[in-house]
Order: sequence, then structure tokens, then C-alpha cells
Amino acid sequence: MAKAVKELMIPDELVMNKIYLIRGQKVMLDKDLAELYGVTTSNLNLAVKRNKARFPDDFMPACR
Repeated sequence: MAKAVKELMIPDELVMNKIYLIRGQKVMLDKDLAELYGVTTSNLNLAVKRNKARFPDDFMPACR
């Protein structure tokens, strides 16, 4: 049986306000990303660490 996928509707303005430009690179803090997905920061970091192949190479490079 397949899991039901919950679709999130997040306003663009909310996401855009959480993107920072640091040294010419667009950056989003893990705490802000976790908040958008409704998980704790530690669970987000753990998921990235456990599933590195599912994320692009430039996604959270500090965890790699």
C-alpha cells in the first residue's frame, strides 16, 4: 500500500523571505527549511545525512 503524499501550499513570499544572499550565493538556513516542512531541525539534518543520494550535491554541503 502506497503512502499518501501530503502537498504543502506555501506562499512564495514566505519562502523568498527566508533566502539570504551570502558572499554572492543564495542560502537558506536549515532551521527555516525545517520550519517550512514542519519537522525539527535535527530530523531534517538526519534525513539529509541518511539519504545523501536523494539530494543535489550543493544541498546542505556542511552535512556531507
